Amino acid sequence: MKKKYMVLCAGLFAAMALTSCKSSESAYKKAYEKAKAQEAEQSANQPIQSDSDSTRVVTPLQTKPADQTTVMDNVDNATVRKENVTVVSGQGLKSFSVVVGSFSLKANAEGLQNTLKNAGYQAQVAYNSSRNMYRVIASTFDDKLSAVQSRNQFRAGNYPDAWLLFKE
Repeated sequence: MKKKYMVLCAGLFAAMALTSCKSSESAYKKAYEKAKAQEAEQSANQPIQSDSDSTRVVTPLQTKPADQTTVMDNVDNATVRKENVTVVSGQGLKSFSVVVGSFSLKANAEGLQNTLKNAGYQAQVAYNSSRNMYRVIASTFDDKLSAVQSRNQFRAGNYPDAWLLFKE
């Protein structure tokens, strides 16, 4: 009986202890609201300062028309992917090439190649054996500048994901 009484008292004590605690969240909320009210009261009581007392000097903006605009293509920062590829269909690759499509199926790569050829490009298909991918190359160049310019033209057109390939 004594044991039951002790357990009952411990349970009653625990229940009272847990229910008597108020959530600290409400205390934080009240403190936040009080601080906001004080801040609003302070800003309302501050006098508005007029700028009429002080003299300000404003320098007028002078614009000059540009005589010449030069847009430099940052060729050195152009990302180039180096891959060891073998030409499957086409005349051969130069150092830098513009890739407009990558396919795991050769038939899909040849389909895009035919589309590009019909549009007047000397498109080629190259195979990367390490990645098992067929790369559709729209144009190929000896220098990086020409390749970057060609890539930018393809990106502006129907191939926004065109990228540069450097043949290893």
